[in-house]
Amino acid sequence: MKRLIVVCLLVAVSGCVSDSTGEDPKTAPKTQKLVITGSSTVAPLAAEIAQRYEQDHPNVRIDVQTGGSSRGMADARKGLADIGMVSRAHKESERDLTPHLIAHDGLCLIVHATNPVSELTREQIIHIYQGQIENWKEVGGDDAEIVVVHKAEGRSTLELFLKHFQLDNSEIQPDIVIGDNQQGIKSVLGNPHAIGYVSIGAAEYEVEQGRDLKLLPLGGIEASTAHIEDGSFPLSRELNLVTLGEPQGLAAEFIRFAQSEAVHDLIEGLYFVPIQK
Repeated sequence: MKRLIVVCLLVAVSGCVSDSTGEDPKTAPKTQKLVITGSSTVAPLAAEIAQRYEQDHPNVRIDVQTGGSSRGMADARKGLADIGMVSRAHKESERDLTPHLIAHDGLCLIVHATNPVSELTREQIIHIYQGQIENWKEVGGDDAEIVVVHKAEGRSTLELFLKHFQLDNSEIQPDIVIGDNQQGIKSVLGNPHAIGYVSIGAAEYEVEQGRDLKLLPLGGIEASTAHIEDGSFPLSRELNLVTLGEPQGLAAEFIRFAQSEAVHDLIEGLYFVPIQK
C-alpha cells in the first residue's frame, strides 16, 4: 500500500513538472547564443538590433560587449566572438576577416556649448593637439587653458583622427585619455574648456537630448548626419560587423537582419546613416 502511494505521488509530481513548463524538455528548442564584441560606436546600434532580433527569435540570446575595434577584430580571429564590431573601413591586411557594412557615421570635434569658439581651422586643430596652442584666447575664445581629450590606443576613432590630420600619436600630449564616445562626451560636458572628438551620431544624439554640447564644423562643413548622407562631410566612416571568413548559421542570419530595411529606424534613431541596397 505504501509503495502504491509513493508511485502515485511520483506520477503526480511528474505531471506537475510537465504542466508547469508546458513543454517536454527533450523537445523544447535549444537556446542559441551569439557573442558580439568591439567598437563602442557600433555597440549601441548592435544592442538595439539584437534586442529586436531576440523579440522575433525567443530562443536566441545575443551578448554585445564593447572594448574597441581592435578587440572586435581580435575576438573574431580567436573565436572569442562570433561577430566583431569595427567603426572604420576594412584594410587589405585584414583579408582573413570579412566585413559586413551596416551603416555610415562621421567623426567630429566637440566642445562645451558655452565655449564661444564656433569653428577651428585644420591648422588650429593640429596645433591644439600638438600642444602649440594651449589657451582658447589664441583661437578667439576665453582666456582659459585648453583641456585636450584624446582617444586611447586600439580605437578606430583615434586611428581616423590621426590619419585625417596627418598626426603621429607620439606628438600628442593629452590631458585626458578616454575609451568610448560616452567618456569623451562626459569629459567635455564636465569641463567648459575641454575639446575632444567623437562619433557624429553619438554627439548629435546627446544634443537632441538637451546636453550642453557643440559640434564644430570641419573644412567649413557642418558636422551632421545629413552631410554624412550627402557625402559632403570630409571625415566620414563605415560601421562594420566582421566575421572570420564567411558567416554561417545564426551569425549569418543576424548580419542579414542588421543590413535590412527592418532596422533602418534604429539606425536613424541613433543618428547614423543606413546603407542603401
